[in-house]
Amino acid sequence: MRLLRTVPTTAVPAALALGLLLPGPAAASGAAPAPDAPAPTASGFTISDPRITESSGLAASRIHPGVYWTHNDSDDGPYVYAVDSATGRTVARITLSGIGTPRDVEAISLGPDGNLYVGDIGDNRDGTWDHVWIYRLPEPKELHDATVTAEQFTAVYADGPRNAEALMVHPVTGRVYIASKNEQGGGLYEGPEKLSADGRNVFRRVAEVPWVTDGAFSPDGTRLTLRGYFTARTYPWKDGRPQGEGERVDAPWQGQAESVTYSPDGRTLLFGAEGANSRVVAVPVAPATTPPPSGPAHPAPGSAAERGPAGSEGGSFTKGALVLAAGTALVLAAKRLLRRRRPRG
Repeated sequence: MRLLRTVPTTAVPAALALGLLLPGPAAASGAAPAPDAPAPTASGFTISDPRITESSGLAASRIHPGVYWTHNDSDDGPYVYAVDSATGRTVARITLSGIGTPRDVEAISLGPDGNLYVGDIGDNRDGTWDHVWIYRLPEPKELHDATVTAEQFTAVYADGPRNAEALMVHPVTGRVYIASKNEQGGGLYEGPEKLSADGRNVFRRVAEVPWVTDGAFSPDGTRLTLRGYFTARTYPWKDGRPQGEGERVDAPWQGQAESVTYSPDGRTLLFGAEGANSRVVAVPVAPATTPPPSGPAHPAPGSAAERGPAGSEGGSFTKGALVLAAGTALVLAAKRLLRRRRPRG
């Protein structure tokens, strides 16, 4: 099953979480570096602030070493939090002023202009809202509770409303991208060269992506990592597009897996999740490899290659796939039940 391809094409099939079971060299892409490689500078931490129970996005600060920005998923207010990874404690809560009432904040990213971009882009009913919002504010130079004036941008999708949980700002071009979320595969949407506070900013579909709950560009802008509940993949980024099928990252199992970001030096990926006292897990970034040839990354369903040799673990693919598919359905059903509410605004 092909996980990513350039538009125009048909959408990817459902059950993207099944990629977790696929064999191949990409499965080792998140392994620890060789013994002679330098140790990563970032380490995991636990978010201890009792106000942060639905951490749904992460962004590494560039001016405050070891600090990561996060926010709650919804029903919290116009806040972002600066968390010190050395202690897990909140060192600043920033209140956004000059904007409306947030509906479903799902992502945060730091642009090359030194601004934080906050994505109020969630839509759990897949098309209830004909527009979403992006908030932009300068990253505070001092860390303490404060109120900061933010700009509000209205965003729409060229092919109609949809649910999304991932917003990424390219660290070189400053262009904003959104990855939509759908059980049968989403799309990667490219915003205009510059966001405008007047009128609507149209985001256009440029690639098909897996089931995505968050994403992040590497600090040098050469790679894009996308994560879901069960898997994560890193794609080479060239000419404003993800290339090939990507490589699987050894992402941790976190249940309600909601966030990912790179450390400022690009040597570590940090994966976060919702919940009280949620753990942010650090995974060393694997060395970049040569992109695979174009074409399907995985064997055709039901083929001998997919089944694997007789007696091997590949022979249990079907059973494992059914188990993961059931687990995926349960996660979705639980989230919809817990978070179903009437749209506001």
